Amino acid sequence: MSNLQQRIISAIVLGAAVLALTWIGGTPFRALAVIAGAAILYEWYAMAGIWAQLPRAGLHAVGYAAIGLAVLGGYGHAAVLTAFGVVTGIALIAAFVDKNDYWIAGGLAYAAMSAIALAGLRGDGADGLVTLLFLFAVVWSTDIFAYFNGRSLGGPKLAPRISPNKTWSGAIGGTAAAIAAGLAVVMYFTPGRGGLALPLLVLILSAGSQIGDLFESWIKRHFGRKDSSQLIPGHGGVMDRVDGLVVAAMLLYVITLMSGWGITGTR
Repeated sequence: MSNLQQRIISAIVLGAAVLALTWIGGTPFRALAVIAGAAILYEWYAMAGIWAQLPRAGLHAVGYAAIGLAVLGGYGHAAVLTAFGVVTGIALIAAFVDKNDYWIAGGLAYAAMSAIALAGLRGDGADGLVTLLFLFAVVWSTDIFAYFNGRSLGGPKLAPRISPNKTWSGAIGGTAAAIAAGLAVVMYFTPGRGGLALPLLVLILSAGSQIGDLFESWIKRHFGRKDSSQLIPGHGGVMDRVDGLVVAAMLLYVITLMSGWGITGTR
């Protein structure tokens, strides 16, 4: 079986599972978000060789568990973000005082915020379901069309020092597809919801998704790794699969939290 075939099969299986849990929402989806964050933390620490720094790495894992329990319990944004601020603040202070590697605190913050953003966007209502479906449409369209557009058209490289296979043609094609897919989801679920805000939001999220992809590629290149792990056939690790999604989710979470503006107009 070729690598592309493995990628397609894994993507279909994982996509179906994620969509099912997104539809169900509640505790099952929050558990998915927390598990995804835990996998990100594990892979980040494995790439950076942080697990060898026990008991420090173990204490940070306990800190993530505390945040994860707050997310899993369905506590409000204020409580979850307070837990995040306290735990990651302590991690940063400890790294500064002990002159430790900031990769430890960075991985904790990245993993925890990934779980918080995904769970926070979904919430418990129907508007959260539409928001996640909108986010998936934007990120997955960006990823798929950037890959195939880049392979078929080629052209100037987007960031050759970080990810030599990514091209500007792929980035532009992925963004165009994301705008079409994102608007299609919104028009289907909330007819009449339009204006310039939505295309602008999709543009920001698509760009954020691609930046997240490049960010993870930079981390792997920094540590001399091809994949974050081998958990997912054809894709590598969980970070390899959700790198763009979690950054776009963080952006959308912050935007909706700070502005009160939502995809359905009810957040």
